[in-house]
Amino acid sequence: MSFRPSFHRLGLLAAAAAMACGLAGAARAQTAPNAAVPPAPPPPPATDAAPQRVEITGDRAGGSDVRERRESTVARTVVGREDIERFGDATLGEVLRRLPGVTLDGAPGRGGNPRLRGLGGGYTQILLDGERVPPGFEIDSLAPEQIERIEILRAPTAETGARAIAGTINIVTRDSVRRRLNDLRLSANLEHGRWSPGLNWTRNGSADALSWTFTLSATQTRGSAHSDTTLEREAVGEPVLRREEGADARNERLRLGLNGRLQWRLGEGEAFTLTPVMFWTDNDSRRSAVLAQPSDPASAPWAGAATEGGSRFGLGRLSALRTQRLADGTRLEWRASVGHWESRSDSRRTERDATGRLLRTYDDRSQGRDDSWSAGVKASTLLADAHSGVAGLELEGIRREETRSNLLDGVPRFPAFADGVQARSQRIAAYVQDEWEISPHWAAHAGLRWEAIETRGDGPDGEQGSNRSSVWSPLLHAVWKPDPKGRDQLRASLTRSYRALTLGSLLGRVVPSTLNSPTSPDRSGNPALRPELATGLDLTYEHYLGGNAGLLSAGVFQREISGLVRNETRLETLPGAGTRWVNRPYNVGDATVRGLELEAKFPLRVLLAGAPAVDLRAGASFFRSRVHDVPGPDNRVERQPGRTASLGADWRLRAVPLTLGANLAWTPGYVTRLSATELDIQGRKPAFDAYGLWTFSPTLALRVSATNLSAPDWLRGNVYDSASLREASQTVSRSYVDWLVRLEMKL
Repeated sequence: MSFRPSFHRLGLLAAAAAMACGLAGAARAQTAPNAAVPPAPPPPPATDAAPQRVEITGDRAGGSDVRERRESTVARTVVGREDIERFGDATLGEVLRRLPGVTLDGAPGRGGNPRLRGLGGGYTQILLDGERVPPGFEIDSLAPEQIERIEILRAPTAETGARAIAGTINIVTRDSVRRRLNDLRLSANLEHGRWSPGLNWTRNGSADALSWTFTLSATQTRGSAHSDTTLEREAVGEPVLRREEGADARNERLRLGLNGRLQWRLGEGEAFTLTPVMFWTDNDSRRSAVLAQPSDPASAPWAGAATEGGSRFGLGRLSALRTQRLADGTRLEWRASVGHWESRSDSRRTERDATGRLLRTYDDRSQGRDDSWSAGVKASTLLADAHSGVAGLELEGIRREETRSNLLDGVPRFPAFADGVQARSQRIAAYVQDEWEISPHWAAHAGLRWEAIETRGDGPDGEQGSNRSSVWSPLLHAVWKPDPKGRDQLRASLTRSYRALTLGSLLGRVVPSTLNSPTSPDRSGNPALRPELATGLDLTYEHYLGGNAGLLSAGVFQREISGLVRNETRLETLPGAGTRWVNRPYNVGDATVRGLELEAKFPLRVLLAGAPAVDLRAGASFFRSRVHDVPGPDNRVERQPGRTASLGADWRLRAVPLTLGANLAWTPGYVTRLSATELDIQGRKPAFDAYGLWTFSPTLALRVSATNLSAPDWLRGNVYDSASLREASQTVSRSYVDWLVRLEMKL
C-alpha cells in the first residue's frame, strides 16, 4: 500500500522543505560580519596593589546534568552515567522507577512500562536514541551498562514529536569515545532462593578516524510467584457463586542484548555513524493452580490446572546518521533506519477434576513479525544573533503480520478468526522550530509540527479497514530569569499533543479468555477509534544551588483531553462463538488532568555545615483527573494514582572507600471507575532499595544491593456491577526481596 497524501499535504511538505532551505539560505544571506573592534589598551601597571584572591570553581560530580537542565530552554531532566550506575541495577526499569515523577505499572520489585505523571499506555512517549521503541519491546531488555544518559521532557517539542501527552523519556545508548576501555561486570541475583547470573561487557576503542563502542549484556533470570484469586458473582435469580484459586508459577528468562556505535569522522563538523541494536529474549514458564468453589463444589469447572509455555522475542535495528556542516554554518542531519522484530508464544493448559481425570486441553499459539523503516532530514542553523532555527521532515513505514490459533481439545474455538491478520501503517511529519534568546531575562522556544498517520488492516474474516488521522501541533516554551546571574527561573509551556492509535488497538482480532466473564473477558481492537488530542499548560519554578550542586523545583500542569480512549467490557455476539464478554477500546469523551510536582536534589552540607558527604534527593507528585462522561466518584484517567513520593540518600564515607545509599518510593492504592458498570482496583506499591559499593581501586569495585526490601503483597481487582449482575475479582500476589552481588572491573 502506498501513502497517497492530498495536494494539501503535498503543499505542506513543500512548505516544510522550503523552510528547511530557507533556514540555510537565511544564514547565507546574512551581511558580512561586523568589523573587528580594536583591542583596548592594556591597563597601567598597578602599584602597591594588595594580593588578589583567585577562586577556581567547577561543577561537583553530577553537576553537568544539573547545568544542562538549567541552560535548556525546554524543561528537561538529564540523568547521566553517575546516577544510572549508582545502585548497580540489573535492568533499566529499576533505574527509571527511582527518577522523579516516573512510575512503573508492574508488580513491586518488578519492571513494567514506565509512566510520567502516572499516565502510561501511549500517554508517555518512549524513545530509544530519538526513535520510538517498537510494540512488544521491553524496557527491561536494556541493561544500565548500555545507557549513556536518560532525558525526560515534561512537555513535547516539535523535534522530539507531539505523541507525548504526559511527556517523553528518551534513552540514549553509549556513545563512542577515544580512550580504550574494557568494562566487565559480573553479577549474581538471589530472589526467593533462586540464583540468577548476569554479565555485562563494554568495549571502547578507536583507530584513526574511526571510534567505536560495543556493549554486550547477558542475564538469566529465575523467578517464582504465588497468587491467590477470589471471584464472587451475584446474578438475579441465581445463587451466589464464590471461587477461590491459588496458583504457583516458576519461570526462567534468558536475555541477550548487543548494541554498538561506530563513528567515522569525515572532517570538521562531519561524521557518519552506524548504530546497530539487537535484543533476544527466551522465556519458559510453568504454572499450577488449584480451584475451590465453596458455594457449589459440584459445579466447579475444574479442580486443578497446569500450564506450560514459552515465548521468544527478537529485535534487530540498524540506524545510520550522516552529519555535515555547510560553509555558512548550517548543520544537516540525514537519518535512516531499518528494523525487524519477531515474537512467538506457545502454551498448553490442561484442566482436571478432583479425581485427576483430564477434562479439557487448551492450546494457544501466536506468532507475529514487524518490519519497519524510517528516514528523515533535519537542518539546524543560526538565523540571527539570538535565533537558532530547526526544520525537518520524517517518513516512516510499518508492516505487521500476526497469526494466532486457539484450540479446545484440538478444535479451533473461533473458526472465523483462525486466519492471520496483516496491517500496514505509514507516517509522515514535518516541523519547524525556533529557539530565541530574547534578552538576558527571557528565552523562548516555539515550534509547529504536522503529523499524519494512515493505517490499513486486513481482518481475519477478509474485511479491510483503514484509519486516517492528521494533527497540527503548535508548541511554545519560555523561560524567565528575574536575575540573569541569579539562581531562580520560571518555565512555562503551552502545547498541543496527541495520543496515536497503535496497530494492536485497531485490529479486530479476538483473543479469547479461558473462563469468559465480565471480569475475565475476551480482548479485541476497534477499527473505528480516533486519536486523542490534548491541550497542555505547564508552569515550573526552579532554584539552583551554587556550583550546580543541586536544585529545588515546583511545577503545576494541566491537560485538556478530547476523544479519550478507554477499554470497556460489553456483551457481543461473535461469529461462530455466540454471545461473549468482550473488552475493546472506545472513544468515551473528554477528560481533564492536572497535578503538582515537587523535586529536590542537594548535598546535606547545604543544610548543615560540616555535615557528612551525603547527597539527598526527594520528589512528590499529586495528581487529579476527571473523565467528564463517566459518573463519579473515582472517574480518573485509567490507572493514574492520586499521588507518588520518593526519598533517597547517598553517603560517601571518608575513612574507608565505601559508598552507601538507599531509596524509598511510594505509590498508594486507588480505585478507578472505568464506566457506569466497571471499576479497576490497584493496591499500594511501596519500594525500598539499598546498596553498598566498596571501591578497591579505580579499576576494581564490589557492589551489593537489595531491591524491594519491604516485599509487599500486591492487590489488583476488577468489579462489574449492573442492575442484573455483579461480579468482583481480586488477586493478591506475593513479592520478594532481590539481592544482587556484582564485581565491576575496568581492564
